[in-house]
Amino acid sequence: MSSLDSSLALGHSVARARLSSVLLAISAFVIVTTEFLIVGLLPALARDLGLSIARAGQLVTLFAFTVMLAGPPLTALLSHFNRRRLFVVILVLFAASNALAAVAEQPWVLALARVLPALALPVFWGTASETAVRLAPAGQGGRAVARIYLGITAAMLFGIPLGTLAADAIGWRGSFWLLAALSLLMAGALALWMPAETSVEPRRALGEQARVLRQPWLLGNVLLSVLVFTAMFAAYTYLADVLERLSRVPAGQVGWWLMGFGVVGLLGNALGGRWVDRAPLGATIAFCTVLAVGMLASVGWAGQGALTVIALALWGIAHTALFPLCQVRVMRAAPQAQALAGTLNVSAANAGIGLGALLGGGVIERFGLASLGLAAAAVAVLAIAAGLLLRRWQ
Repeated sequence: MSSLDSSLALGHSVARARLSSVLLAISAFVIVTTEFLIVGLLPALARDLGLSIARAGQLVTLFAFTVMLAGPPLTALLSHFNRRRLFVVILVLFAASNALAAVAEQPWVLALARVLPALALPVFWGTASETAVRLAPAGQGGRAVARIYLGITAAMLFGIPLGTLAADAIGWRGSFWLLAALSLLMAGALALWMPAETSVEPRRALGEQARVLRQPWLLGNVLLSVLVFTAMFAAYTYLADVLERLSRVPAGQVGWWLMGFGVVGLLGNALGGRWVDRAPLGATIAFCTVLAVGMLASVGWAGQGALTVIALALWGIAHTALFPLCQVRVMRAAPQAQALAGTLNVSAANAGIGLGALLGGGVIERFGLASLGLAAAAVAVLAIAAGLLLRRWQ
């Protein structure tokens, strides 16, 4: 093959990888918005269905723990499926689930509409991350995963706030109809433009794939992700409350501050994507350190003007950088089963999200909101210690 042919082939490979990353990132935007939009819709949804806020909030818990429990076995069972077809089916399932939520008149119907996408979400994250790595040029797999994780940042920045605003104009059912339409649109885009020849793993028995769970190195990295996400969401879950009650931000402006937190997160995603290919474990430790400082200072310096802004910026950068870092770090811990490893990290993340919310809520009830930064930073320090132990073991 001539040098010109080689250059053309390389250029085609890079273009194909970038197109796939963009399509998967937009799909991730739709999927994450579907997961978290309900937080902003809870009051209206609870009124319409005759539920208490506490009971309506259980829909969030139901989604998170379904992801945690169902993700690994489902990903292992579907690991041999053609990736393009699998992604199209997942987006169609999200479209149907959002449509079901939009027409739900009974709580159990809405619960079903939340369980179905929760089953598919971890399969998407595990296989999408693996697909991005496979399609990317050598040495750029981490950056490809980071591009997909831009979908999370975009959902936090635009999807969830805009969906909540749309609910004020067209009702919470209208927001779900909008998400159903977007899901179908992305299913069509993936069917048309996603490369069909993406390689997949040969079919293997579930028990054979489960052997990776015996690897202490993989389990150590999964447990580290649980600690990292527990630290992240012990404080992030209550960020709006911190802004309103401690920083004295008017309630009508809290949404703009949260959007600013997401904007800063774009830098965190870029930094995480840059460093993840070099040393994912070392970068995890470094960003956990920044996270601890940012959370502690954001609460401690609440209402201190520029100091508050600087602290929130540090927090936002670290918070977003840790998403792709944890995903790639766990996938590299099991190179022979990357899709399953990626889904294990998603399950660990959801376990951390649930534990973090419980921890943060307990700290607020017992010690007050001003203690939240210290508690979250303490968990981040535990994650740093665990990371250092893993690094020494490595």
